[in-house]
Amino acid sequence: MIVVGLGNPGEEYADTLHNCGFCVLDALAKKVDKKPLKAECDALTCVLQINGEKIVLAKPLTYMNNSGLAVKSLLARYKMTPEELIVIYDDIDLPRFTLRARASGSSGTHNGMRSVVSSVGTEKFKRIRIGVGRNPFDLKDYVLSKFSKEDKPHFEEVFAKAADFLYAFLQNGDWDKLMREANSDKNA
Repeated sequence: MIVVGLGNPGEEYADTLHNCGFCVLDALAKKVDKKPLKAECDALTCVLQINGEKIVLAKPLTYMNNSGLAVKSLLARYKMTPEELIVIYDDIDLPRFTLRARASGSSGTHNGMRSVVSSVGTEKFKRIRIGVGRNPFDLKDYVLSKFSKEDKPHFEEVFAKAADFLYAFLQNGDWDKLMREANSDKNA
């Protein structure tokens, strides 16, 4: 299994709405006491073993709009298929602090997901979306804005929930259960 958190590398993008995928991956890595440190396939990675299965955590270094290049390279490197891929990312079409999971689907308005879908050649891979809401003005400036002081604790709670759901899935392999729990009203 490859778990990819989408975001942009570099300090200037840390704690921005567009880096929700990185933030969830950081929460998961902390939970299992690992950090994505190895640079390979245009990504920072670390490899876990859970129940005898290899789990690769990856943060693409290709910047958001080219995330698919790293994902395609990682799938080839680890000889995995898109069905063994989970992508975590921010979603402006979901209300703030909302957590949603799907088994497949379109890329919607997300350029990073468009890149992933285009590069792997299918929409049939798992995904977890973190709702950041929509700004009616400049979308680019909005998604690249930092978490506000008021919002940051709420986002951190969502990142921790997503990490908990992911960790449970990596242990039990039940994506339907993850979707039921993540998509419940208590996570809206």
